[in-house]
Amino acid sequence: MPADSLLSPLIAATTQWLNRAYPSGPGALQRGLAEAQARQAVTVAAWLRYPTDLDMELVALSGPGGTSRLDWITGADGARPEDTDAWRTWVDEVVASWAACLLGSPALASAAAEAVRTERGEGAPVAFRRLTDPGERDRRAAGLLRHPDFLAPIADLHRAQLLNRLQAAGSTLPA
Repeated sequence: MPADSLLSPLIAATTQWLNRAYPSGPGALQRGLAEAQARQAVTVAAWLRYPTDLDMELVALSGPGGTSRLDWITGADGARPEDTDAWRTWVDEVVASWAACLLGSPALASAAAEAVRTERGEGAPVAFRRLTDPGERDRRAAGLLRHPDFLAPIADLHRAQLLNRLQAAGSTLPA
């Protein structure tokens, strides 16, 4: 099994958590556009957080931790206990925080996507355009998901770690 596929449950669950915590506008198209943006942010964050095959294997073996703290911060802790939704155990708090940082700042997202491309080689399989260069339709669909003020409680949890990781990768960070 390719090591990247070990991150699939983590990426899917963390994307789902972000989309539930910061819902899109009404309609299937808006939900799809918001989900694509969240998935791209989570993918970049996960690849940065777990850069080696060994890292991916370890998180697949031990599990990422779940949504308890994230739910408490967003005020959803009483509404959806983790034991009722098994997918919630696959949410990674650090990846969710890093993804929130990226969604709130297209410039930071561009630096992170470039770090991923550099580390994974120029042939990185995804362009991440919806994340790094969102169009007007993307921004409207993901108004809450991209609003820095709404994202701040989650983004601020592990922002310093993300910035350190990007600096270690040689990225030029936005001011």
